[in-house]
This record gives sequence, structure tokens and C-alpha cells, in this order.
Amino acid sequence: MPTTDSGRRMAALTVIGALALIYALICAAVFVGQRSLIYFPQPSSLGSRDTTVVLPVADAHVVASVRHRPGPHAVVYFGGNGEDVTRTIPELAAAFPEHALYLLHYRSYGGSSGTPSETALVADALALFDVAQREHRSVEVVGRSLGSGIAVHVASVRPAARLVLVTPYDSLQEIAIEHFPWLPARWLLRDKYESWRYAPRITAPTLLIAAENDEVIPRQSTERLLSRFKAGVAALEVVPQADHNSVSNQPDYGPLLGGAPAASAAAAVSGREPGAWRGTSSRE
Repeated sequence: MPTTDSGRRMAALTVIGALALIYALICAAVFVGQRSLIYFPQPSSLGSRDTTVVLPVADAHVVASVRHRPGPHAVVYFGGNGEDVTRTIPELAAAFPEHALYLLHYRSYGGSSGTPSETALVADALALFDVAQREHRSVEVVGRSLGSGIAVHVASVRPAARLVLVTPYDSLQEIAIEHFPWLPARWLLRDKYESWRYAPRITAPTLLIAAENDEVIPRQSTERLLSRFKAGVAALEVVPQADHNSVSNQPDYGPLLGGAPAASAAAAVSGREPGAWRGTSSRE
């Protein structure tokens, strides 16, 4: 009997050891390949008539698409993790008809070389803001999804005239924990995009745009980010009947993006009462 019990214990320990080894190998694979799960580089759709600028960064060839407009106003745009930003130019041009537009092609996206990482993309984004500011005294910053974390960081250290965050999150780390609860994401993740860390430093008027049915970014993450801003700095608008990827297709989106008074723009488009779906920073 003791021999049988000992054999069972050994068998159980062997199984546990094998499972632990498999789990460790999975964690190691995720750690090594994590950026392939975050960044989805898109091929360039740049045409021969598209205008680009090359950013003054030393370790890669990083480009931005530009729609030139004379005058004091410009927008810099940071897109999602699977976005070809050249396809976003028409909607930005409609929302900001009088603004020059600067759209960053992340490293390995479009015509840019290099490898994407949080450190690299934030440095490129700051360089793009500086390029725009040399030509235009009033620069608004727009970030969507992944790019919202970059936009928050930029607006915390540069004099943005306005900040717009589309489907934003409190941190990428918490999104990873939400989607992969069985992984120790807190210790594995290199690019954390901690928007909560930078939001309290921002003084520019800020609008957070959430999708009512966002299946990627939980609403509570967006609302937590809203609470990080100083009182009176930020407001939240929820676009009804929209999910994470379709939010820009909704009629409310363009007026909100362009800075129309939020409640009246929504009411004019949808016929609902002004103030519906509207929120403000909860930090009083």
C-alpha cells in the first residue's frame, strides 16, 4: 500500500511538473512574441500623389502622411494597431477642413522602417508634433485605440491645443489582463501604455469618444481614464450603436471629432435630446 501511494504521489508530481513546464514555455513564448500580438503592420496604400514627411529620428526611416493647409491650425493623428492611416485622411479632412493633417506611420507600417515599441512610437510621435508645431501655432492631437495611449503621452509633455481620444483605455496592461486572465500579463508586458500615468498632467481640453458596444476596450477602462484627468479638463461622449471598429462610421463621430459642441452635434445628427450620452470628468 505505501508503495502504491508513493507511486501515485510521484505520478501526480510528474503531471504537475509537466503542466508547470508547459505553462512556463507558453509564458516565455508570449514574452518573446508579445509585440506580434500588439502591433499588426499594414502595407502602404500611399499613392504617387500623397505627400509625406520623413521625421528627424536617428534609428529608423519614419514617415508621416501630410495634408497641407496654410494657417495656424494642424492635427496630428495616431491610429490603431491595425490601421493604415492613409485611409483615415478623408474622414479627418471632413472633420478638420481648415487644418493641416499629419498622420504617423508607425515603425514597420506603411513606408516606415524599424520595429514598433512603446518607447519608439512615443519618440516618433513627439517628433511629429514638433514638425507640425514649427509650421502651425495651434496643434490638436487625436489618438485612436492603441494610438490613444500615444496621444495622451504626447499631450502631457507638449502644448496641445486640444486632445481627442477615440476608444481609449486606462492602460494596455489592464486590457491584456482582461483578455488573458490566465497569463501573468502584469509581469510579461513590455509596452504597457499607461495612459492613467499621464492624464493628470494634461491641461488641454480633452474629449474621450467611446463606442457603445465596444468589444475590445471595456467601458470601465475608458471611464477610469476619464477619472484620471483634473476636474473640468475632460469629457466623455458615447457613440450609440457603435462597436470598436465601426465607431468612425457613425454620423455622430465626425462632428465630435472636429470639435462641434458635443451635445448639440449629437442632437442635430440623431434627433435625441442634447445632453444624452454626455459625461464629464468625475474628479470634482
